[in-house]
Amino acid sequence: MASIKDVAAEAGVSVATVSRVLNDHPSVSPAARATVLAAVETLGYRPNAVARSLRTDQTRTLGLVISDVLNPYFTELARSVEEEARALGYSVIIGNADERPELQDHHVRTLLDRRIDGLLVSPTDGSSPLMLDTARAGTPMVFVDRWIPGMDVPVVRADGRTAIHNLVTHLHALGHRRLAIIAGPAATTTGSERVAAFREALQEYGLPLPDAYIGQGDFQAASGRRVTEEFLDLPEPPEVVFAADNLMALGALDAIRARGMRVPDDIALAAFDDIAWFVHTDPPITAIAQPTPELGRAAVRALVDRIEGRPPQSVTLPARLVVRQSCGEPVPPQPSPPPHSSPQRSNT
Repeated sequence: MASIKDVAAEAGVSVATVSRVLNDHPSVSPAARATVLAAVETLGYRPNAVARSLRTDQTRTLGLVISDVLNPYFTELARSVEEEARALGYSVIIGNADERPELQDHHVRTLLDRRIDGLLVSPTDGSSPLMLDTARAGTPMVFVDRWIPGMDVPVVRADGRTAIHNLVTHLHALGHRRLAIIAGPAATTTGSERVAAFREALQEYGLPLPDAYIGQGDFQAASGRRVTEEFLDLPEPPEVVFAADNLMALGALDAIRARGMRVPDDIALAAFDDIAWFVHTDPPITAIAQPTPELGRAAVRALVDRIEGRPPQSVTLPARLVVRQSCGEPVPPQPSPPPHSSPQRSNT
């Protein structure tokens, strides 16, 4: 493997000049810079990132702690974070909290020990002393998707309130009156916010939300199945189950099918967090879509602004309702096939 001395010999310059080029020092002439970079390319030289970090006190590395890597929403979010970070010259180390606060804090400590330049977190709860201590210590940090109220940390998230209101309006127009929700953990901002938005939208139409129609889930498929079974056992089951995330919606679908029931003939189903799979279920699931790639990119830009001394900005993007056929919507007409034409005979 080529060393910095090999690059200097190839370029016919001093080691100090090579170092200045690699660190983008303005004192190097354009000609010398071009010669050194050509030598770097020829030899395939790669700077020692650890040694550079000791000199510059930067590792060009970001930490990302997501709530559940098995959730397709967070998988897509992590991908967009990694792509944007790479475009800005940073690498990303990812930790999966698996919706467990203690595992979240473990990953945060590990990332800080690795001297990351900044931290992106989707908190699993709203009461982590470690998160507060990390922010107070001056570590550049941005919350993405979820946040901890009261902390002076930029937040990049989607606003689902309008989309949830649009969903309730849509369901009401279809004639549904008994609407239930599988809620996420109340300790998360997204869990509590989605229930509040659902309740407010129902109140606008004079529809009740009895306690029996609020099932406590944990953003995991098993909880979606359990809560839906409880709904179906009620003397008066709901007409619609709204799952506050995609995995709980899949669990709800499993519970409905296990009873030999059909969506939407026997019960309707809608979800928060649209995923590609929902197009392929039978019927396709009506869902609220978050602008996931845009959230990931905006979160990285906000964090890099903080790292590089620019004032970071919180960002709120709108979610939107995607109407399909799982709530009794009319099936869109299929395009007619082209008319059959017989081959023409030749007169020859």
